[in-house]
Amino acid sequence: MDSHFLILLLGYALAILAASLLGGYLPTIVTMTHTRIQMVMSFVAGFILGVALYHLLPHGLVMIPGPGAVEKAVGLMMFGIILMVLLLRIFHFHQHEFGDEAGDFHHDHAHEHASPESRLIGVCLGLGLHTMTEGIALGTSIRVGEIHGAEAGLAGLGVFLAILLHKPLDAFSIIGLLQAAGHSLRTRIAVNIGFAMLCPVVALLTFWGIGFLGHWEEEVVGYVLVLAAGAFLCISLSDLLPEIHFHSHDRVKLTVCFLVGIVLAYGLYFIESGAVHGLETHEMH
Repeated sequence: MDSHFLILLLGYALAILAASLLGGYLPTIVTMTHTRIQMVMSFVAGFILGVALYHLLPHGLVMIPGPGAVEKAVGLMMFGIILMVLLLRIFHFHQHEFGDEAGDFHHDHAHEHASPESRLIGVCLGLGLHTMTEGIALGTSIRVGEIHGAEAGLAGLGVFLAILLHKPLDAFSIIGLLQAAGHSLRTRIAVNIGFAMLCPVVALLTFWGIGFLGHWEEEVVGYVLVLAAGAFLCISLSDLLPEIHFHSHDRVKLTVCFLVGIVLAYGLYFIESGAVHGLETHEMH
């Protein structure tokens, strides 16, 4: 295990921890209007979509052996989508707006008679599983950089940024519901810290655990990456499609934010792939 990649992952973990903690404090320090939230969500959705298709899926395909690699990848990607859809159906956790203004825009018929406590349990369970998926994807993507000999500074960068940008919204959801349910500041702080630590801990355990797979390591990493691609794809569209379907306001702003997110994801892919190809060319000579 290369210590440079472990140090990189620790740096990523600390940044994600800080971003998640900040997201948990947003309901108390910032008034997040509907338009602001939707602009952020559109940008993040575009970026996560780009990471799924430009980063996770291509790396996974390369690492899955055999003539049936594409079929295996498509099957696992579909499983990732179905898994995330089931989590969304059961727990209804992907809502990033609370309060009177949110209610004007997002009327949840499944929860119109549900208590804040029951909604809170669903959100915590759903986001907890969702966060574990992100942690597994991050730990695995760092392993890919190590296996392929990428520059340590670029390994897993796209996946890291996707999680970093999305994590404050998830923490905002949980703390917003805690606040709506009347929980104390001490409880909100404890939950915020616990949730913020979940993704970094899972990422570190994944990075460490993959090392015990021996000759299966590369193949398993490939399977995990395409599964994560399906999950990321579903996460992206679950943020994006409801807004497109139900609202026509600010369509230009939201579309621009979405496209900027995709362009950024592709730009990072271009930089990462160029660095890896340059290293391979140097080694050949």
